[in-house]
Amino acid sequence: MKKLSVVVVLLAGLGSAGAEQYLINGGQESQINYQMQQQVAPAPGTQKLILSYVVPTAFSSPTFNQKIVQFRIDFSQNPNDREEDYDKRGNKIIRMIWHRPSGLITCKISLSARNSTGLKPLKTAAPFPLAKVPDEVAPYLAASAQVAAGNYNIVEKARELTANAKTEVEAIRQIVAWVVDRMQYVLVPESYDALYSFRSGRGNCQNYSHLTAALARAVGIPVRIVNGVTLKQPYDVDVGDGILTLRMAQGRHSWIEIWFPDLGWVPFDPQQTQLFVSNRFIRVEVGLDNEETSNDGLIRWTQSSSASSPPQFEESIDAEFTDDRVQLNAQRQDYGPLKLLFSPAVETVAALASAPVLPRPSVDPALRSPRSYGYRQDRVPSFTPRRYSEAEYTKPFVFGNLEFPRDIDFLAARGPAQQRDDGEMEMRKNFVVETAEYVTTQGQQYAQSFILDKSVKVDKVGLALHKFGGNGQMWVEIFRDDGDGKPETQLAASELLDLNQINFTTGYDWVDFDIRPASLTLAPGRYWIALGFTGSPIINWFFSYGKTVGPEDGTRYKTMFDETWSRSLSYEFNYRIQGMAAE
Repeated sequence: MKKLSVVVVLLAGLGSAGAEQYLINGGQESQINYQMQQQVAPAPGTQKLILSYVVPTAFSSPTFNQKIVQFRIDFSQNPNDREEDYDKRGNKIIRMIWHRPSGLITCKISLSARNSTGLKPLKTAAPFPLAKVPDEVAPYLAASAQVAAGNYNIVEKARELTANAKTEVEAIRQIVAWVVDRMQYVLVPESYDALYSFRSGRGNCQNYSHLTAALARAVGIPVRIVNGVTLKQPYDVDVGDGILTLRMAQGRHSWIEIWFPDLGWVPFDPQQTQLFVSNRFIRVEVGLDNEETSNDGLIRWTQSSSASSPPQFEESIDAEFTDDRVQLNAQRQDYGPLKLLFSPAVETVAALASAPVLPRPSVDPALRSPRSYGYRQDRVPSFTPRRYSEAEYTKPFVFGNLEFPRDIDFLAARGPAQQRDDGEMEMRKNFVVETAEYVTTQGQQYAQSFILDKSVKVDKVGLALHKFGGNGQMWVEIFRDDGDGKPETQLAASELLDLNQINFTTGYDWVDFDIRPASLTLAPGRYWIALGFTGSPIINWFFSYGKTVGPEDGTRYKTMFDETWSRSLSYEFNYRIQGMAAE
């Protein structure tokens, strides 16, 4: 009982109104056969080509464990030289070197991973602030160009967030909760450093990692950046009143590990709003920041003066889960950030029963992310509808989750070619990943919620889609949400769109469905878009991590065996509503 009371006091400081914190417990255990294939076509005039890889190794922590066996690298053209060494962070680097290469070089990296995630209550006695850390850990307190732990504004914010923290885990929760609420995920931000994220509230996985690391290091908590790969295998969490499906893109990812004196290094993923990492992660490389963790996937070359183009490059990842056991459940709490956050329970060994209940940190209004639309959670505003004549719908209206990378070839996505100080050219890996769901699988239907704060006469509904092939027809249906947070009363359906009317494109683009024949006018309130199809189309619908504009329960799906839309998804599909709004 005493430890239970400690847990309650420890977590209560994160606020309560509209909280989306879930305490999660259970575990995952999987056997994974993993393969990454890279194809590199050197440009004419290339004198030397160097491909670098970091060897994934075993890792053990209180929540995540990785065991790697049968690691191998195979090439279609044997390299002229091979180098192996360790960097100062302990990463084992393999460099393959070709002299005057020509023709396509294919590299296949394969391994077998036994990965597990266990989410039993963590027990820690780590105080805050920390005492002196060991010499081997101290480098991860340092500031860098990407992790501005010494910046005045970041130091002040970190001190504000942790002012009342008595334990390290309490300080970390406050920092991560602020980052989760502050940040909006974008696939290709203008910059990747912590200061950009702090000021703009935007970024991808690198930004989430750098900002969290900067705030933590600013108050003496060691954090290291981890690079690796996430796998797209989904997994379900029983949240009591339904199933929440969590899924990531298959591709490069950045997260963090935080050092505790009694637990060691513990992984966290702020971008995925998790105070743990799932076993769908392949851990590869660690360092101070993502500038330092750049060896895995690095391409370097020298070229003659007549050469003018970089190598052509493609990368694909495949993973087979030969054994996959998942048993996870979560309970929603009355504290936490406004956005979704999963955390295992934490028991502190020290007696904290008399600790005060912490106030929820305020956010400096000058540093809030500007948002022009959208509502958080299922707090739909109360509207007083009024009737408008046809003539009053005169203002063009576009609304939705509008931002996604159009027409990007994700297989060929790569960092820009840059010249190094030694004259060599290089291209680094990037973290542009294809976040999309295959939404035309037989027996399942997907729906996305949207909330209007004004009356709108709807003309078109656009979805960010990519056609791979198949045949058939597609349409969208508009449902009203009658208060249960699910699609309920159907209001209209679009015209049928034959699959041959959708162009083949390199990447994703808007596909508009015509609603005008339905003469649909929507009053302020909450609604749903559901995608329907016949035949066998092969279609992906792009999504954003987290909830960019809509409520946390605003993306759902059902199977042919479900009577209701009781299954929700942790991301938000990209969509747009077009029409005319009432003045």
